[in-house]
Amino acid sequence: MCAHVLVAEDDEMQAELIRRSLLSEGHTATVVHDGSAALDAARRLRPDLVVLDLMLPVIDGFGVCRVLRRDDDIPVLMLTARSAEDDVLLGLELGADDYMTKPYSPRELMARIRTVLRRSGRAAGRREDPVVRAAGIAVDPERHEVRCDGAAVECTPAEFEILLAMVAEPERVFSRRQLLECTRGTDRASTERAVDVHIMNLRRKVEADPRSPARLLTVFGVGYKLRGGRG
Repeated sequence: MCAHVLVAEDDEMQAELIRRSLLSEGHTATVVHDGSAALDAARRLRPDLVVLDLMLPVIDGFGVCRVLRRDDDIPVLMLTARSAEDDVLLGLELGADDYMTKPYSPRELMARIRTVLRRSGRAAGRREDPVVRAAGIAVDPERHEVRCDGAAVECTPAEFEILLAMVAEPERVFSRRQLLECTRGTDRASTERAVDVHIMNLRRKVEADPRSPARLLTVFGVGYKLRGGRG
């Protein structure tokens, strides 16, 4: 059972621990650190499961869960230090599929994730072709592979996450902050300017002329976008 899991956790060390545990189980993972980014990633990636911390900045976990339940049926596993009975009951009433309190055992967390996925049937019912394609680029989130015009492209984990986000939504303009959120958990970059370096390196790999890019375009004053339709 291979699933794509969105981890919304503001503690970077905790998020990295969860991400590595998921990878060791054969899953793929996207990590974000605030509630707004969690909702953005959920809409963009449509994950099989959201592991959701309650104490998130911008929008707390309760707010995120409320919106997810209004807009979608993505399973939610709440993971939080808030263990008061009222918090647990509110989380379950909002539609959380499970609720774990910190500190927790990573093994138990993985077991709970397996149970929620099995119960929801999301992983088993994933689309036959998980590959996302646009502008001649194909990104396979399950095999962690990238091809450009049919040729294999080697990407760092951070480059892969950025490219996956952009290929999934061609023509969408991403801010540096949004793209930086995609890389959290895959590298230690702490500034938005690190995204410029990742884009520069990706252009060397997917552009015929990196100095005059036709795919990964700069939107001045905003960020970057991938030019080209799906397919």
